[in-house]
Amino acid sequence: MALLDRLFQLREDTDQPKPFLQHLEELRWTCLKMAAALFVCMAACLVFQKDLVRLMEEPLNRIDPGLVSKLQNLGVIDPITISFSLAFYAGIVFAFPLLLFFLAQFVLPGLTRREKKVILPAIAAGTGLFLTGVALCYFVLLPETLRFCFNYSKSLNFAPSWTVREYFSFVTQMMIAFGAAFELPVVVAVLVYLGILSFRLLNQTRPYAYVLVLFLAAVLAPTPDPISFLALGAPMCLLYEACIWMAWLLEKRRERSQA
Repeated sequence: MALLDRLFQLREDTDQPKPFLQHLEELRWTCLKMAAALFVCMAACLVFQKDLVRLMEEPLNRIDPGLVSKLQNLGVIDPITISFSLAFYAGIVFAFPLLLFFLAQFVLPGLTRREKKVILPAIAAGTGLFLTGVALCYFVLLPETLRFCFNYSKSLNFAPSWTVREYFSFVTQMMIAFGAAFELPVVVAVLVYLGILSFRLLNQTRPYAYVLVLFLAAVLAPTPDPISFLALGAPMCLLYEACIWMAWLLEKRRERSQA
């Protein structure tokens, strides 16, 4: 209950609590601003849909340049839906700083001036980590995962024949999942800075947190196969372990500044 009380207090920027309907109105405007930012970025990305398609085909080209031409189009409107899906996911990447900013405006309006100084660095760090996760997935994990799946299929005397819908869905969802997973350190750092989480709490709940992290990896993984689960779950566990020691460093730094 103390955790929930602290979270609700972050929304109060006056001595008198705001009415519940006013909170809902602010939430509505926040959702509208986030949707507008995402729509504008999506529309801009839709102009470069051919470039996005070529960009997403590059990991497959690293295995065999001839595999791209073998992707099967089984649906009549699949090219259209794929173009919009790629523009949507690319819009998320480009609109991510604005989405974080609007979300922070809604969740944390009652912070002190000193605490508000953390918002912009946190947004910058969150954007950087998100792009790092996307880049790591695109340049390292995706080619190796696709190569493993391709070679494993051939070792079983199966003819790898992927559809464009399955391929682009797998690639885009895996990249977004890795970008979201890399936000964990920023979330923990902000919560520790605000006093909601502590090193002691994170350390004591480590076994339960790992179960939750693996559950989130299973949910975020684009496909239910063990390869995608392990490729996402292992980095998330390492990130959570790094978050624990980052919380320890933040608390030590706070103690030295107070002393």
